This record gives sequence, structure tokens and C-alpha cells, in this order.
Amino acid sequence: MLLRTNKYRTIVLLSFILLLIAALCASVVYGYTNTSWSVAYKAFTHFSGSNEHLVLRNVRLPRALIAATVGASLGVAGALMQAMTKNPLAEPGIFGINAGAGFFVVCSLFFFHVGSLQAIAWISFLGAAATALIVYFVGSLGREGLTPVKLTLAGAAMSAMFSSLTQGLLSVNEAALEQALFWLAGSVQGRDLSLLTTVLPYIVPAFIISFLLGSKINVLTMGEDVAKSLGQKTWLIKALMALAIILLAGGSVAVAGPIVFVGLVIPHFAKFIVGNDHRWILPYCAVLGAILLVFADIGARYLIMPEEVPVGVMTAIIGTPLFVYVARRGFQN
Repeated sequence: MLLRTNKYRTIVLLSFILLLIAALCASVVYGYTNTSWSVAYKAFTHFSGSNEHLVLRNVRLPRALIAATVGASLGVAGALMQAMTKNPLAEPGIFGINAGAGFFVVCSLFFFHVGSLQAIAWISFLGAAATALIVYFVGSLGREGLTPVKLTLAGAAMSAMFSSLTQGLLSVNEAALEQALFWLAGSVQGRDLSLLTTVLPYIVPAFIISFLLGSKINVLTMGEDVAKSLGQKTWLIKALMALAIILLAGGSVAVAGPIVFVGLVIPHFAKFIVGNDHRWILPYCAVLGAILLVFADIGARYLIMPEEVPVGVMTAIIGTPLFVYVARRGFQN
């Protein structure tokens, strides 16, 4: 289903945006509390203060908006990582960036008792940046230099290390455990809209940077020598891509905790539709990532009703088979 003309790409993108709007509406309406479309409409036009109206306005609407924002952020971050590293397996979760950001958040709760949402957001960004630098450094060691396989192994090692350290800290501090589980569950359940508004000033510029870099990334993926011969400052493009990845991944962890596989699945789906043009891949990743996480969150409400599973479980169910497929295809070629 490769769309070769901008006209059809635009039409399909607009169709996906409409699907996203429908998914957001469904996320507001459906759940454990029994509501209907008419009740949801009245909750936003003739608010009565009833329990159903309060749930729709104060719980489900923020949850839907957070799921869409986090899904879009992870989708674009995954596309940028795959383009920058030339690794089809690259994504914030697999490369340990989510685990590193989560570890830094837990450390701030454990050692410094940080309670400010603004501070937690910055700490999450710092953890994402530090982990990215460590993975890049470890993956560059050796005579062969930086390779996709070494990057993937370095990311898996860092993810395991930070996850183990996080579990070790939480096992000796029950107070920190109660606070940290809010982020480490990898879920959008129970999140307050203030969490989203805290990170939006960082996530929105990251989206703008990413979309503006689309044509530059197309040149960069042709090879560094080609890009330099065409006058491109490759170091600057990579630095801006890294900044966008850190802001998008760090902001997502600060809001919803570590959610994996969205950044892996979505870029491959986008490339299947529009090819290798990042001017289109990145917007498609934003919309498709939002759709995936919103629908995954709706499914998480019904999987073991009346209880809920973290949305990260749903994305793992979707993403694991594709991860195995891409790994086998990529490493065999």
C-alpha cells in the first residue's frame, strides 16, 4: 500500500486524523463507568455535576488527550532514532532511554523526595539524555565502530541495568515505591491533565523541530558523505534530532512512564504507507502513534474488566511479534 503521490498521502493522512478524532471520542465514552454518546455530549454542553459528567470531563478526557500525546511523541521519537542510527530496531524503549528516564525519576523520589511536576519533567529529560549518550558511547566501542547490532545490544544492556537498579531502589523503600509506581506502570490511567500541560512546552517544540527536519533527514539517510557533499551540516542535524528525541521520549516517560514498542511499530507502518520520505513519515508517525495508544488504552479497560491492565501491556502484545520479525529480517540481510 505504497502511496506515491502527495495528493493521496494527504487524503490518507486526513483520514487517519479523522480516525484519531473518533478514537478520542470513543476513549471518552467507553469504560467501566456506564455512559453513552448522548451523556458525553451533555457533559460538555450542559454540565450537571453528576458522577458520569465528572468522570467524562475530569478523568476520561485528560486520559484520552494524554494517550494521544504520548503515542504521537513515541512514534516520532522512534522514527527519528531509526533514521539517525540506521537501525530498524531503534526505539526509546529498546534503546533503554525509557528505563534510564524512569530510573532518574525514581532516584529523585528516593534520595531527594522531589514532588514538583516541573522538576520531575526535567529529571526525566536528564535521564533520557544521559542514557542516550551512554548507549551511543558503548555502541561505538570496538574496531567496527557504531553498528546497528551493537547499538541494539548496548540499548538492551542499559535497559536491563537501569531496570534492575530501579527495582533494587524500590525494594528497600516502600514510600518511594508507592510514588514511583505512578510512572513505572507504563499507563495513562489516573494521570492528571496538569502532568500533560507541564511537558507540553517541551514536547511541542520537539514536534516542530522534527517536522522541519524532514527533508534534511532524507538527505542524511543517503549517507553522511553524500550529505556533506551537498553542503549539509550533519553534526547540527544529528544534534537537533537527538534533542527532539530526548524531549519527546523524556516527556512521555514523565507523563505516562515507560511504554514500549510504539516507537518501533509505528515508523515501519508509516514507511509501508508513504515510503522513505521523512517529510511524510514523521507526520504519519505522530497521527498513527496517537491512534495506536488511544485504541490500546481502550482495549486495556476491557481486557480483564472490571480491572485494567497498563496500556504498556497492550503495546507489548502488539509490538513483540513485529520486533521479532524486524530483528530476523534486519540481521539476516
